[in-house]
Amino acid sequence: MILVFTEERKGEIVDASLEALTVGRKLADSFGVPLAAVLISAEPELERYAPRLGEFGAEQAILAEFKDYSPTAYAWTLARVIKERSPIMVLAGGTALGKEVMGRVAARLDKGLASGCTEIEVEEGRLKLVRAVWGGVLSAEVELADEPKLLTLMPHAFPAEPVPGGQDLELKLKIERLEPVGMGDDLGPIFRELIESVYEGVRLEEAEVVVAGGRGVGSAEGFEKLEELASLLGGAVGATRIAVNNGWRPAEEQIGQTGVRVAPKVYFACGISGAVQHMVGCKDAKIIVAINKDPQAPIFSRADYGIVGDLHEV
Repeated sequence: MILVFTEERKGEIVDASLEALTVGRKLADSFGVPLAAVLISAEPELERYAPRLGEFGAEQAILAEFKDYSPTAYAWTLARVIKERSPIMVLAGGTALGKEVMGRVAARLDKGLASGCTEIEVEEGRLKLVRAVWGGVLSAEVELADEPKLLTLMPHAFPAEPVPGGQDLELKLKIERLEPVGMGDDLGPIFRELIESVYEGVRLEEAEVVVAGGRGVGSAEGFEKLEELASLLGGAVGATRIAVNNGWRPAEEQIGQTGVRVAPKVYFACGISGAVQHMVGCKDAKIIVAINKDPQAPIFSRADYGIVGDLHEV
């Protein structure tokens, strides 16, 4: 068996979990084992997510409900499932929640964890992994010696693809409710409330077009043109760390090693020099268009299209 730890947010299975299910389905077929999804949430009607899990290849949905989010409780529950089912592998999306829970599970089971995987191959029955290290600047080829193999996947590194005939899997999907018993009262830190920033339009992480600005934009007012372009293209605005530190853009729009990682179809880099720390956050873009008045800016070596000129005039 292969297990995939899945997440829901605002009534939807998150994209990172769908990506993990897609990878899990392919690996389950390669090893000839079933695929099961584990969904732990405060949502009382978890069964309504089961069809979506089946659509992406899960043959079984294991559901557990907690009133509040507790990383200790989530990790304890997932570790319990692992001990009872003895899977050969456990996958999760590399979200904040996925990384927190899987890290605790690895510690609880005393197993290794390969985080931030960007490539996965099966060669002669052995699992070959490539994972991002040093903030995505380098890649490392690794193998996990023991089982279960615990992995988190870099968001957007793998496509989310419904399986052919997923409707049939939905009908055959086995649903099991797991009662969170036997843990005791020590739930550790408990999450009570999430206060999200108010987004107007497309979320940065999900945008197919991102218009990002750096030091070259010059001011908060300079971003107005970037906002206009993003609006016309149905995209979102992003920024470099210097633009955020200067107070030109909010922190949640920061793209890079210490910010958001995006993988749009088109990434406009406006007045951005192309520092490694920033490129980590946008390197998965399908097309990068750079606009910079410095012809020697490093961004041009990574761009698919480059325009040398003042972005305010271009």
